[in-house]
Amino acid sequence: MSNAIRYFIRPLRPEAHLFEVRCTVTEPDPAGQVFSLPAWIPGSYMIREFSRHLLDLRAESNGKAVKLDKLDKHTWKAARVRQGQALTLHYQVYAWDLSVRAAHLDQTHGFFNGTSVFLAVAGQTDAPCLVEIAGPEGETCRHWKVATALPRATGEKGAAKAYGFGLYRAENYDELIDHPVEMGQFTQAAFEAGGVRHDMVFTGRHDCDTQRLAADLSKICQWQIELFGAPPPMDYYLFLTQVVGDGYGGLEHRASTALLASRKDLPWPGMKGMPEGYKTYLGLCSHEYFHTWNVKRIKPAAFTPYDLAVENHTRLLWAFEGFTSYYDDLALVRSGVITPDDYLGLLGKTISNVLRGPGRKHQSVAESSFDAWTKYYRQDENSPNTIVSYYAKGALIALALDLQLRSESAGRCSLDDVMRLLWQRYGQTGTGVEEDGIFTAIEALAGADLGPRLARWLRKVVEGTDDLPLTRLLKPFGVDLALDAASTTPTIGIKLTSGDTRIATVYEHSPAQQAGLSAGDVLIAIDGLKLNGGGLDAMLERRQPGDHIQVHAFRRDELMCFDVELASPTADSVKLTRQSKAPASAMQLRKGWLGKQA
Repeated sequence: MSNAIRYFIRPLRPEAHLFEVRCTVTEPDPAGQVFSLPAWIPGSYMIREFSRHLLDLRAESNGKAVKLDKLDKHTWKAARVRQGQALTLHYQVYAWDLSVRAAHLDQTHGFFNGTSVFLAVAGQTDAPCLVEIAGPEGETCRHWKVATALPRATGEKGAAKAYGFGLYRAENYDELIDHPVEMGQFTQAAFEAGGVRHDMVFTGRHDCDTQRLAADLSKICQWQIELFGAPPPMDYYLFLTQVVGDGYGGLEHRASTALLASRKDLPWPGMKGMPEGYKTYLGLCSHEYFHTWNVKRIKPAAFTPYDLAVENHTRLLWAFEGFTSYYDDLALVRSGVITPDDYLGLLGKTISNVLRGPGRKHQSVAESSFDAWTKYYRQDENSPNTIVSYYAKGALIALALDLQLRSESAGRCSLDDVMRLLWQRYGQTGTGVEEDGIFTAIEALAGADLGPRLARWLRKVVEGTDDLPLTRLLKPFGVDLALDAASTTPTIGIKLTSGDTRIATVYEHSPAQQAGLSAGDVLIAIDGLKLNGGGLDAMLERRQPGDHIQVHAFRRDELMCFDVELASPTADSVKLTRQSKAPASAMQLRKGWLGKQA
């Protein structure tokens, strides 16, 4: 691979959170080589300006310094070098972002996404890449290993061995930045699904029962592979989990996923049943794994190819993230890992969360998708009043579409068939999904009468702000939806920061908003009595709707007093239950939807 772009990265000073990186171009542009660092990472739709963490950038050729000009916030141009001479850029990257999106390094481990550390070589992003991942120096880190789905550079001098430091390869820059890397001392486990090896790696303190987790994840992965059709589109898959005290997140990649999880959510040896936290973690794994098909390969035309310098707008995230959010928990019950009642409990929470957001009345999921860059990923204290989650409501739209396809076709057609058609039409061909591609797929799949009618309905709900008629749609499946208030305590319509008395959000048209309370106000007393963190409900539970209370609060350094009229608690808590004596037709539909145990 003589014409390959060569990269080198190693933990330089873990205590200072610094990676050392080099990029060598053997055939630089004769007019002067341009380099750039991505401004965002696919799957996380926000401009993150990774270049702000790049330090001490310099260029050299044949042992001599080369002038380097900065063209914009993340682009540099090196001066011309003599023909036949290579050009190398040297730099450091500050890595102290403990998330799944960027890079993190200390004495315990190192983690990075390629978008945070590897400069792109303009005009040569289709060239093959070789990257040497070198180990840190010092006794503390001498037992570190490497975990990544990036292929090892077999046949090259210095090629890495399994879980080892050394040389790795990528077909092009796009592949290079689509394989996160974890290094350190970690726990490993493995299972097989669809004839493919799946590895799990855990960094951080934990007591995870990896055998239990492997057994459950293998069923979930196998079900998803069978949904789209074997073989899966990768020959190896890696779950990377950073275990922390309190955290949650995931980011999909073509053959792996980076996860952030609370240690309390992992299964422990001897654990009985299916605790809520464990269901949450399995749902996260399932969500990111489903992205192997939906987003990484079935992707919007706006993402083919990605332009990592600017926002890439699409109105379809309700399908790519929302449909994935529908299938993440559905895969748990369809694979037999959780019970139908467990699933209905999770689904009820999703419905409740959507109903509790006033923003759903102001923004459609298509608008939420397009504005993800400026609204969903950049939320403030008023966001609950103005935006809707294309994840959560998108999942409910997928549910409503699936239920209608199943009931109106007597079980002959479902959203599963739509996903398989999208896989065949787009995922397997590498063609991007047009902005109307989901609607045309439904028209083609569901028949001359049902298809166009459901496509029209889908356009209306993704462009509109009406609540979905889930009570009606669930009835043919023998599932009842009950809506009630989560508490009998009167409310003033605010959300407090965790364990504190500071207002995080004042909900639209609430008693608190009408009285003049605002986000950031610190509540100190109710009717002259001191308010402690977490004690607001206790002080209101003996009151009645319509009662007035006097609220003292600090706004900045000014003490203010507000007269607030209490309101009735909102009926926004959903419970779904299976009818025990549902008709045979409902039982048949329900089994098709939730599996044989339904």
